[in-house]
Amino acid sequence: MEQTLVILKPDTIQRAITGEIISRFERVGLKIVGVKMVNPDRDHYYHHYETISKLGTRRGQKALDVTLDMMTNGPVIALVLEGVGAVDQVRKMSGTTEPKEAVPGTIRGDYAHISFMHANDVEVGVANIVHASGDIDEAKMEIKHWFKKDELFKYKTLHEKFTQPS
Repeated sequence: MEQTLVILKPDTIQRAITGEIISRFERVGLKIVGVKMVNPDRDHYYHHYETISKLGTRRGQKALDVTLDMMTNGPVIALVLEGVGAVDQVRKMSGTTEPKEAVPGTIRGDYAHISFMHANDVEVGVANIVHASGDIDEAKMEIKHWFKKDELFKYKTLHEKFTQPS
């Protein structure tokens, strides 16, 4: 079974829409196997956004810096979700990274609207509700960075009765 990391960003917490977002993932049959509210420091986020996902390398130091500033603006909720094709499912549900381009029905399309251009103009991070692992390898590295093994749980859900052999 595949696992992926989702981070409900500070804008999600501050807008009090965490339950709505988590419910969307649960309704499609993804299982929460790890969850915690944390307030990581800049070094933790640097490792996540640059060492693992190479944000600064891909988009430049300024994009990395404003993202780090935004993410340290308050606590986040980190989730490990498990399910068939979990990484792709969460990416599809989240919508494109730029909220302005995210289609209605996706999390970013329904709850955010900022463009990269506007964020760059006012030098802020893009408030786009969630972080979702980009691929399976990234998900494995991110989960290891955010969760200890004993913080992840194994259990059966009713949904698994219909998606897995007995």
